[in-house]
Amino acid sequence: MKPFKSIYIPFLVLFLAGCKTTEISTHKMDRKIPTSYASGTDTLNVQPLKWKNLFFDQHLIALIDSALINNYDLKIALQKIEASKAGVKFTRGIRLPEAGVSIGAGQRKFGDYTMDGVGNYDTQFSPNINSKQRIPNPLPDYYGFLQASWEIDIWGKLENKKKSALSKFMASQHGKNLIVTNLIAEIASTYYELLTLDNELRILSDNIALQQNAFEIVLIQKETANANELAVELIEAQLLNSRSARVEVKQRLVEEESKLNFLIGGFPKAIQRDTILSPASTNVIISAGIPSDLLLNRPDIRQAEMELRSSNADVASAKAAFYPSISINGAMGLQAFNALLLLETPASLAYNIVGGLTAPLINRRKLKADLMAVKAEQKQAYISYEKTVTRSFMEVYNALQNIENTKEMFELKEKEAEVLSKSVTTSTELFKAGRAGYLEIIISQKNALQSQIELANYKKRQNTTLIHLYLATGGGWQ
Repeated sequence: MKPFKSIYIPFLVLFLAGCKTTEISTHKMDRKIPTSYASGTDTLNVQPLKWKNLFFDQHLIALIDSALINNYDLKIALQKIEASKAGVKFTRGIRLPEAGVSIGAGQRKFGDYTMDGVGNYDTQFSPNINSKQRIPNPLPDYYGFLQASWEIDIWGKLENKKKSALSKFMASQHGKNLIVTNLIAEIASTYYELLTLDNELRILSDNIALQQNAFEIVLIQKETANANELAVELIEAQLLNSRSARVEVKQRLVEEESKLNFLIGGFPKAIQRDTILSPASTNVIISAGIPSDLLLNRPDIRQAEMELRSSNADVASAKAAFYPSISINGAMGLQAFNALLLLETPASLAYNIVGGLTAPLINRRKLKADLMAVKAEQKQAYISYEKTVTRSFMEVYNALQNIENTKEMFELKEKEAEVLSKSVTTSTELFKAGRAGYLEIIISQKNALQSQIELANYKKRQNTTLIHLYLATGGGWQ
């Protein structure tokens, strides 16, 4: 018995070695999130900004509603959710036995010089019990079986596959919410860009009228020898420059309208909108919430979190693949070589059941490679999660500072535009009286035009700062 036992010792060692695998670390967020965005910042726990409470322009609301139905990226995201849902359905019963029905008919031919061909006789179906009847050769085979197989999930390999599929499904849901948030922000930004361009077009048209008037005045003064050809040429050049800028703004309007139509899933057409861009009201108190709220509000963080959970489950499943697997396979049904005898029970009743335990022993390169790959993906998911959290904090901080600073810049620019608008009237009156040169008119008109366009952009910027805060705090995608 000793030599016999010694044969099994190497196999036992190899079997135990097959159960050994590398340890897996569970990654956690080890960077401490600050308790507030800045000194003096409100840290009340509030809900993220919702777009229906942020935008009151009915044309903009209609565009957003249309985009939430027809946008192409959103439709693709919904199909990705369906694909990940299929993975959840596939793994829902992964730990349960699999069962199926097998019905078939066949025929076998035994060789004459084989054990089956020479010595296989049967006496049970002969009329005379003392006589022998040879089994048919070729031998027909008719059967109908109920088959089942079950892998007993001792180490949690199948359970972790189920967790991974569910986490991927949740990640796709948050990915769709992220697309909704970004889509709403992009539509609002494009809409405000359209209103800004409308303002620029009106400002350019008004200034072109003033420059045309100045050009006619200098022509008259040239005829009376009060101005020279250089004055005429410079003022005319300024007029042509403004007309060229107006054409450029018209082209930008076409492009922005086309972009907005594409976002709502339509073809190029005129976009209905307000005629005046008003700066967003910043009198409403905005609380960004405590930084840890980002973990609940921002869909990109939730998506990264679900992807990290999925990668953790994949690593655990890959680790469990190194352990022995226990499976049970069985089949039960009716079988006979004569179709007329198939229903003769219990004589035609047949069954088999097999239980087995298997474990990887020598060649485990594929398992090691799979584990190495999923561990690398786990680290990538962790780094991506940490990066998303850090970036989110920075975006909220920048948005809060931008709101206050933009409000102050708008007030200063508004005063500057008023002063420069008065300077245009003053320079024109002085030029008519001969107390100012044509350069004063050119400079005053140029500065006034520039300040008015900058003021229109600051109006837009006040609106986009709220959009940035809407994005940074997670967006009201509900």
